This record gives sequence, structure tokens and C-alpha cells, in this order.
Amino acid sequence: MPASRLHLVRHGEVHNPDRILYGRLPGFGLSAAGRDMARAAADHVIGLGGTISELRCSPLERAQQSAAPFAEALGMDPVLDERIMEPTNVFEGKRMKRALRDPRNWHHLRRPSLPSWGEPYKLIVARMRAAMDESWHTVDSATGAHSHGEIVFVSHQAPIWMVHLSVAGLPLQHDPRTRRCALSSVTTFERSGDVWREVAYAEPASGGVDLGAV
Repeated sequence: MPASRLHLVRHGEVHNPDRILYGRLPGFGLSAAGRDMARAAADHVIGLGGTISELRCSPLERAQQSAAPFAEALGMDPVLDERIMEPTNVFEGKRMKRALRDPRNWHHLRRPSLPSWGEPYKLIVARMRAAMDESWHTVDSATGAHSHGEIVFVSHQAPIWMVHLSVAGLPLQHDPRTRRCALSSVTTFERSGDVWREVAYAEPASGGVDLGAV
């Protein structure tokens, strides 16, 4: 049988004293508060009482660190999956307010519907949905049967929000400042036949400095 629920968990607060857009840059791990937030997210999902059969995370450091409390509690090694990682962005390594005031960068903003500053929204949705579909119908190699239970993906704000918009049938073009995807939030989905639907959203960890997301 297929899985029962799939939880998209965002990573916790990142140590980013220079407040730059870090994107896929290496060396951006969780802050002390971020580690606490990641534990709160894990406690929340595990506390829902379902049996978690699969744990995947983005290869980026902050996502692996946010998956660690799940791995420790469940005795399960996370599968690293590049399909659920942060999108690319031409502004990586820059402070956004400063970069947007520079006329040399304005051409990157010419087509926000794509967006022209990074990976196209449609491609983000396609890779995320492919990973979700695959996990939902994973076959156990030992038994030949479909796995069951619940799935956890530890990912990033933009990919999670793009899945939300896609599943809801909403336009993918949006203002990144309006995303409902807080640090260490949990967005939960179920699937009936070929149709995904969002069934819950929770913010088990309060606070945190939310900077540097693509």
C-alpha cells in the first residue's frame, strides 16, 4: 500500500550574521536557535503518532542538520535528494537590499513570472513533485510490497511553497515576501489516486531570524 502522509519540513534558523542571500552556497549551517527549532519540528511530526517509513533531506548543510533530530529519534539515516534542495539564484552571496539598488542587477528582475533571477518555478515544481511521487509509491526491495507509513522531506522555503501553490492550483508567480512557510514549519500532504492535497500546516518552532531564503 502507498504511504499515508508526506510532511515537507523547512530547515531551522541559519547562522547568517552578514544577512546575505545564501542559496546553495556552502558553509551556512544552523544557528543554536536553529538547532532547537529543528528539534521542535521533529518532536511535532513524531508526536503526531504516525509511523515514519522514510526520511529524505536536501544535501545542503542546514537541511541535513535539520534532519538530524528525526534521524536520531527514529534510528534512520536520511536519504540525500538533490531534487528537494534550494533553487539556484543569481543573487547568492549578496545582501538583497543593496543588490536591488544597483542598476546593473535590474535586468535579472525583468520576468518575475519565471523568475528571471533563478531556477524557473515550473522546474522547481517538477523536481519536487517527482520526488514526492516516487516516495509515495516506493517499493520495498526485500518484500516487493509498497512501503507504508509517513514520509518526511526536510527542504527549503521556495520548494515547499511552490508545491503548495501547485497543489492548490494557484499561479506559480508570487511575491516571495508573502510565502507562508516559516522556519521549521511543517506542511503536510496526502494523495488520493493521482491527486495531491494539502491537509495541514504547523509552526511548532516560534521565532528565528528568517533571512537568506531564495
